[in-house]
Amino acid sequence: MDEQTARGVVVGLACGDALGRPVEGWSADRIRRRHGTVDAMLGDGAHGLPAGAVTDDTEMARCLARSLTERDGWDPDDAADRFVAWFRDDPTGIGGMTYRVLSRVAAGEDWERAARDVWERSPEGRNAGNGSLMRCAPVGIAFADDPPRLVDVSMASSRLTHWDPRCTHACAALNLAIAAAAAGDPPVETARDHLLEHTTDPPDTVLGALSDAADADRDPGTLPVSGYVVDTLEAGLGHALAADSFREAVVSAVNNGGDADTVGAVAGAVAGARFGVDEIPAAWLDALEGSETLSRLAVGLTAVDG
Repeated sequence: MDEQTARGVVVGLACGDALGRPVEGWSADRIRRRHGTVDAMLGDGAHGLPAGAVTDDTEMARCLARSLTERDGWDPDDAADRFVAWFRDDPTGIGGMTYRVLSRVAAGEDWERAARDVWERSPEGRNAGNGSLMRCAPVGIAFADDPPRLVDVSMASSRLTHWDPRCTHACAALNLAIAAAAAGDPPVETARDHLLEHTTDPPDTVLGALSDAADADRDPGTLPVSGYVVDTLEAGLGHALAADSFREAVVSAVNNGGDADTVGAVAGAVAGARFGVDEIPAAWLDALEGSETLSRLAVGLTAVDG
């Protein structure tokens, strides 16, 4: 993946997160009544942060990117350590499953045991959130030219906190779509083919989300808005692939409401792969928290060897 596209993915993810953060949890109707259309970085709202501030979506992606670049490849223990250090610093917007796992790891438990146990003890409805999907895009950059490795590391990166097969396969599917979009290949078809080739028994729900996201006749306003990982995969891809510009993709995702920051982040990563960093609105880049650091990390990801 070239540097301009890689920057589009990472900075695009952060822009979607920051644009959606103030209206996280709002309905589309509430957004329209209060703001008309959210198409600029806003302050306050959810979490009460200034315009351009990001949440756990970007912060965990940044941790993962730093691990991949500084270790020159995948080191799960190092990535877990970085997540724990971030967790101890009172992060913004941390999800329930991530909190339950990292609190146990911070107390000294092995990350693999903690993540598996939290998943096994979580009832349906609390066991397959989008907390690993939102952060996984750096893997899609680092291993864009090696689909089997991309699949393996995407799934492994999910298991640091989210063990459910829907989560692990959704991360692989998203990163395959990002790599395909960056290469100019059909994102959904390529992701589906590699998922079937390089994984065992991918969940039907994940394959279905890919198919639904590719429906060119679908109104983006009908895409799902929940924090369920399959919904977020479908929605993030759907908004990004239906749009004719980076701006349109992210504005569409955010103004649909619901888990607006995370759907915005996923849509932003995919749209960044399609359009590149040069197509991100300059006003968004100027307002975005940590944009220069994110750009440097993105460039570093293109040089990861292992």
